[in-house]
Amino acid sequence: MSYPSSPFTKQELIPQEETLEILKQKGQLFIGIPKESSYQESRVCLTPDAVNALTAHGHRVIVESNAGEGANYSDIEYSNAGAEITSDTKKVFSCPILLKVEPPSIKELAYVNPQTIIISALQIKTQSKRYFEELAKRRVTALAFEFIKDEDGNYPAVRALSEIAGTASVLIAAELMTNVNKGNGLMFGNITGVPPVDVVILGAGTVGEFAARSALGLGANVKVFDNSITRLRTLQTNLNRLLYTSTLQPKNLLKALKRCDVLIGAVRGVDRAPVLVSESMVENMKNGSVLIDVSIDMGGCIETSEVTTHDKPTFVKHGVIHYCVPNIPARYSRSASVSISNIFTPYLLKIGEDGGLEHSLRFDKGLRNGLYFYHGILTSKAVAEWFDLSYRDINLLIF
Repeated sequence: MSYPSSPFTKQELIPQEETLEILKQKGQLFIGIPKESSYQESRVCLTPDAVNALTAHGHRVIVESNAGEGANYSDIEYSNAGAEITSDTKKVFSCPILLKVEPPSIKELAYVNPQTIIISALQIKTQSKRYFEELAKRRVTALAFEFIKDEDGNYPAVRALSEIAGTASVLIAAELMTNVNKGNGLMFGNITGVPPVDVVILGAGTVGEFAARSALGLGANVKVFDNSITRLRTLQTNLNRLLYTSTLQPKNLLKALKRCDVLIGAVRGVDRAPVLVSESMVENMKNGSVLIDVSIDMGGCIETSEVTTHDKPTFVKHGVIHYCVPNIPARYSRSASVSISNIFTPYLLKIGEDGGLEHSLRFDKGLRNGLYFYHGILTSKAVAEWFDLSYRDINLLIF
């Protein structure tokens, strides 16, 4: 006769002595900030001002030499803020808490001590099963900042970087249309007697909203397409003005694409972005028009899109200039670093006030949502299903 499996081990089911909760005491955090090694990643997790706020509360911060160089922060600025500067990479990775923008590579995990807390992006689609096996072997506790929720149920890190990507897409388009970049010579701006630039935006999420906000601010005609009426209505409310909106009807979309000067693709998907613009639609666009696929990190929402880099960001296909760089916020490394730092700093100060991450995880559901490894135990259902691994519910481990 078979019995249903229990989420608890036999040892866990043995009655235990009752432990009463005692008053939590403020703890000192020891944080390491290594230099980012990923290709063209120039952001840094904490600015010198953020480091100053942490050290003023009694926390220790070690920064690898030149970690802030890509965002134009010098070692002297970090040193003046109270951080310890070292050129020893292994020393930084040996800190009890590691802060990174990109997830640590398998090579970098070799420097990590057991029971380390890693806070970084996860980027599940770029990882391998071996990566998570290495995390389990080192019994680390890992949080993905893109999954951390605030008190309103939103994802602050994702929104902050999406705001940058949306605004940047319009600024990049404006630059690509200049004669210097062999564009069509049109300029954003409502110049008297000159017809305004036509911009089509696919997706009414955060990227789409901030792209529309920037384009409207520069005097462009903006058309936004999305299949969610709620998102379209929310976008108009947030912009505090009426503008052309439409569901993704092929006839309306094709008509708009034939006339537009700039196309911005900002549509997300579950596993990948849906392809909304076919190659034949791109062929019908005007020569010299600009196409920016912000969704390229999820495969792209335009059929002709191909991944490009910051070194060579564009290519021309069917007379249309394509810009398909996956990591647009890294182009504005200082602004992106300040934005990420603004999210990290309050959480780190709160963890210190709570006496450590364990206490914060118990009482902060939003922070707990970002946890995917707990002392070497996989706690993320999404990761488990993606890589066919076993996992355990975090709520059964921390209470």
